[in-house]
Amino acid sequence: MRLLMLGGTEFAGRAVAEAAVRRGWEVTVLHRGRHEPPPGVRSLTGDRTTPDGLAVLAGAAAEGDWDVVVDTWSAAPRAVLDAARLLADRAARHVYVSSCSVYAWAPPAGYTEDAPLVTGASKDAGQTDYARDKLGGELAAVSAFGAERSLLVRSGLILGPHENIGRLPWWLSRIARGGPVPAPGPRDLPLRYVDVRDLAEWILGAVERGASGAHNLMSPPGHTTMGELLDACVRVTGSGAELRWIEPEMILGAGVEPWTQLPVWVPPGSDMDDALYGADVSRAVGAGLRCRDVSETVADTWTWLRAVGGTAPRRPDRPPVGLPPEAEARLLTR
Repeated sequence: MRLLMLGGTEFAGRAVAEAAVRRGWEVTVLHRGRHEPPPGVRSLTGDRTTPDGLAVLAGAAAEGDWDVVVDTWSAAPRAVLDAARLLADRAARHVYVSSCSVYAWAPPAGYTEDAPLVTGASKDAGQTDYARDKLGGELAAVSAFGAERSLLVRSGLILGPHENIGRLPWWLSRIARGGPVPAPGPRDLPLRYVDVRDLAEWILGAVERGASGAHNLMSPPGHTTMGELLDACVRVTGSGAELRWIEPEMILGAGVEPWTQLPVWVPPGSDMDDALYGADVSRAVGAGLRCRDVSETVADTWTWLRAVGGTAPRRPDRPPVGLPPEAEARLLTR
């Protein structure tokens, strides 16, 4: 198989490229040159946001076209459209890594791929907001490749090595410092996500099977809990940190923001809980989704984090995450 990965040097795109190399695929990575591409790929440098930024792909034609192009773009949909139009006659299939954020707020727990979508998205729009940008990217991909040649991966929370948002790295870094740590409860709060490597393997397997259409992608219900995630962080760091479990009402009463200041946590039974962790993933499971244990995700992320010096790279277009020291102090003294 021949893969063209648009991006491919960070987090999800990198995981897809690395997984394809392991499968023996021929992988071409088009990137802006800001990060080193994975070993074993053919590297092309170009900036899709600039005039003629995709021109380097024309020179790649002599090497043959691709079985699939994978795009993870999350800004202006017109960038997805430009690339998809250019490649529609040169790649057999298109995979767009989208998000469960494309559903109209707030989808009820158990929502399927047929749930209502956000309004106002356009395939050729400039950057607006995350949900509409992602849906616009979906529309762009389908408009160029058609529904039968397009696979739309509506992912939930993505964790794992090379994470450049900072959610799991923040918890690992904070717990590694030791001492009392505010742990957002309840301890048995269900938590669903997808390890970035499981996301990558599912995408490649789905391509091999010729899958198309939209698929919600996160771990099935019952995969893990907030307690299991944070306990795993304590174990792998060896810090002896003391998790102090705090009720949701106390957290919200202290003015702490779910999801951002306490990464991955949302109040149980809330609209956020249903939307972020409530998707029906039976379609993806039926198409081969397999999710590794939370302990493996945490341990491998910690190994990677230490290998890069303890500070994870951060995307400049995303807001910082984590609990400020003063907010932590308020929680621990309530």
